Amino acid sequence: MRYFLDIAYQGTHYHGWQIQENAHSVQAEIQSKLSLILHQATDLVGSGRTDTGVHAEQQIAHFDTQSLMNPFDIVHRLNSALPTDIAVKNIYPVAPDAHARFDACKRSYEYRVSLRKNPFLREYSYHYRQLPDVSTMNQAAELLLNYTDFQSFSKVKTEVKHFFCQIYQAKWSQEGDLLIFSISADRFLRGMVRAIVGTLLDVGLQKLNLDDFEKVIQSRDRKHAGWAVPPQGLFLTEVLYPFELKQADIHTY
Repeated sequence: MRYFLDIAYQGTHYHGWQIQENAHSVQAEIQSKLSLILHQATDLVGSGRTDTGVHAEQQIAHFDTQSLMNPFDIVHRLNSALPTDIAVKNIYPVAPDAHARFDACKRSYEYRVSLRKNPFLREYSYHYRQLPDVSTMNQAAELLLNYTDFQSFSKVKTEVKHFFCQIYQAKWSQEGDLLIFSISADRFLRGMVRAIVGTLLDVGLQKLNLDDFEKVIQSRDRKHAGWAVPPQGLFLTEVLYPFELKQADIHTY
């Protein structure tokens, strides 16, 4: 039986989602606990990686098991075993060939910028000491929707076959002292959102104009884009699939 797990985590103390040698990751933490609970080595496959220090309000991962354990017992036992900065929110039985990564059709991120020093947000936002022009940044963000090649915003050393992404939405909003950049796409390149945000902030401070920003995209060269903002302001907020995720019927187990 294959299941999707709906997971949330604070990424501050982890070297990203993906398992790595000599570094602690969210995937490794959950996978080890899941293997103990199911009494078998269990591989966990996520919808995508998040970098060191990045958070997730929703990460989806799948695993296979022949265990007859009630799926909600798995969630309960996982949450009891996992550290307080990782939570499993739900579990969904899916088709045997459903894939958390390859079937995901839309992913959404938010980057949160705090305009006022706030000790309670220091691990969940980037404190920016200048006030950028949000209207101009939104004009620049709209230009992203006209393109599909985002090599300019990708980390240079990355193992991908291409740099094409379909961006569905990219916009800034303000909630009190927080500036929030929301972006949705079919896929994201490594470091892409943080590089886009850094470049848009340069636009907001008039270091780049709209033509300059468009030339950055067209250059397909990371050296022409702006700096990558710090990881603590970035959140993976939603992962969507072309099929509906339905909760398991507790009475059938």
